Amino acid sequence: MSGPTTSHGPLDGVTVISLEQAVAAPFATRQLADLGARVIKVERPGAGDFARGYDEAVHGQSSYFVWLNRSKESLTLDLKSAEGRAVLGELLAGADVFVQNLAPGATARMGLSAADLQARYPRLVVCDVSGFGADGPWADRKAYDLLVQAESGLMSLTGTPEEAVKVGISVADIAAGMYAYSGVLTALLQRATTGRAPAVQVSLFEALAEWMGSPAYYTEYGGRPPARVGAEHATIAPYGPCTTGEGDTVVVAVQNDREWRRFCAVVLDDADLADDPRFDRNSTRVAHRGELNDLVAKRVGAMGTAAVVAALDEAGVAHARLRSVPEFLEHPVLAGRDRWRTVATPGGAVRALLPPADVSGVTPRMDPVPAVGEHTDQVLRSLGRTDDDIARLRGQGVI
Repeated sequence: MSGPTTSHGPLDGVTVISLEQAVAAPFATRQLADLGARVIKVERPGAGDFARGYDEAVHGQSSYFVWLNRSKESLTLDLKSAEGRAVLGELLAGADVFVQNLAPGATARMGLSAADLQARYPRLVVCDVSGFGADGPWADRKAYDLLVQAESGLMSLTGTPEEAVKVGISVADIAAGMYAYSGVLTALLQRATTGRAPAVQVSLFEALAEWMGSPAYYTEYGGRPPARVGAEHATIAPYGPCTTGEGDTVVVAVQNDREWRRFCAVVLDDADLADDPRFDRNSTRVAHRGELNDLVAKRVGAMGTAAVVAALDEAGVAHARLRSVPEFLEHPVLAGRDRWRTVATPGGAVRALLPPADVSGVTPRMDPVPAVGEHTDQVLRSLGRTDDDIARLRGQGVI
């Protein structure tokens, strides 16, 4: 199965068919497309992926959709119709990977479960992304990012002592998308070495459960959960924001006792403080966080921003500036490392960041974001459908 591409990446020749929506599965398949895979995104005729309608911030298009769907082909199919499912079957016969994150049970009702598909297409890698797992007590339960953040305990750790808050990005979806991506690559490698194409299952809940490893161990064996401490680190101190005398926020990260001693001597100008019984090791500093924060605030608040940064540099203590999103967009590291590219969308060109994994000798694919059904005719012609047949399918609402 051939299609247009500007890529010559590691996944050239790999065809991915995706029944995807929202964030998790589209994030996984976009990363496959970044590496050169041909990704055919199957959407509902008309509106397409409902994530297209989340907002209109990017030239009239959804910010989520533009982020997650570059370098893909959009094919519209009504999978409730027999002819729509027949077209999908033709595509799967020539595909390498099938990814789906539809509502619980939706693909099984269409005869598209992993077992069904692998019986028909033994070399097809099938990746199912679910909310709480393909089986078990919550298999039929819908899951969205906020709900998974709540159920996983993540929200209980995030926020201030007075209020739990969600993480500001779709972290459960992103985690699941990352594991789906790596799972598909693993399955393709296994197919290449053994001839067997294993199925891959990823759930949002279990992806985020993995990321909860440190607080889970801390709670189970330490006897209490980490405190909710806003922008500070729950189990390391001093590790968080402080305000300079000019009103700027500098985030300080002291990682070990050696850095703590340098921090006291150089930044706080009080070397003896390092041996104060309240602060002589990390656990005591955490226990006396309030007193420690008062000392740091008093010293840093009496210094200008440049002086604070210079002292932290001299002490060898890691630090950062608290930046807004507009400031992030102009970050000197992204500009200095030439990380921005231009990607076309139906509404106009946008800036897009290169994928974070630089592979030697590989130029990531950065092709356009598709309009709904933009490639339908082209894909159907590649399956041998005539223009008359395509017109008939369109007239019947199949595409």
